[in-house]
Amino acid sequence: MSALVGFDLDRTVVYSAAALMLDGPDEDAPALVVTEVYQGLPLSFMTRRAERALEALAETSVVVPVTTRTVAQFQRIRLPLPSTGWAVTTNGAVVLHDGVPDESWTATLRDEVAATSAPLPEVEHRLATALPEGSVLRTRRAEDVFVYAIVERSELPDTAVEAFAAELAELGWRVSVQGRKLYAVPTPIRKERALAAVAERTGATRTIAAGDSLLDREMLAWADVAIRPAHGELHAVGWTAPNLIVTHAQGVLAGEELVQLAAAAAAEATSRA
Repeated sequence: MSALVGFDLDRTVVYSAAALMLDGPDEDAPALVVTEVYQGLPLSFMTRRAERALEALAETSVVVPVTTRTVAQFQRIRLPLPSTGWAVTTNGAVVLHDGVPDESWTATLRDEVAATSAPLPEVEHRLATALPEGSVLRTRRAEDVFVYAIVERSELPDTAVEAFAAELAELGWRVSVQGRKLYAVPTPIRKERALAAVAERTGATRTIAAGDSLLDREMLAWADVAIRPAHGELHAVGWTAPNLIVTHAQGVLAGEELVQLAAAAAAEATSRA
């Protein structure tokens, strides 16, 4: 029995300095390794124990990073995974195999989005104008598939996010807030659809998924075993499911714990073979 493990990246496996949530004494902090450098400076981290556990997991299972990052943003991440393999970026709009995008997969999704969701420029305009003044610092397109904004959270109450999400839902789009980024993504662009395609292509018979945001919800519900950290959007709304395991730890230590939980679930699948 082969296991496929799909991991969200930011605030699930890798963490910015602001998201580490290390509340104890500095001398008790875990050893960290840098997983991303941006403009010459370290940007994302994981614990050394998590890195070792992930490397060991990749020796026995198909490990697939599944991220809302664009391809270029994903390529900055350094994980202890084989140089060949699978990855899902752009919230499921891009499937990479050995670093090469599956163009037919993306083209099919673009056709579906065109038929079911409002045009990207319309949503981009609403993102720039419909939220409270001062809350949106700048907006960015992600490979002409979806749009996100860098926001000032102190100027963006939850009620405004909820109202905006309801507005976009009528247009066939979904909203998620992750840290200082607010994402607006067409409804057909979903992580679990891409991960299911990878599972089919690799012949996986057991699926394990981990994530922290509303954009991960369907992926977790789809998997045989779902893991989420005790922080993030899903934790804030108390999301649960019969297949769900929630970490005890928060922050970067939750990232370490969930890799260990995924390894245990994968080992159980192998033992049943």
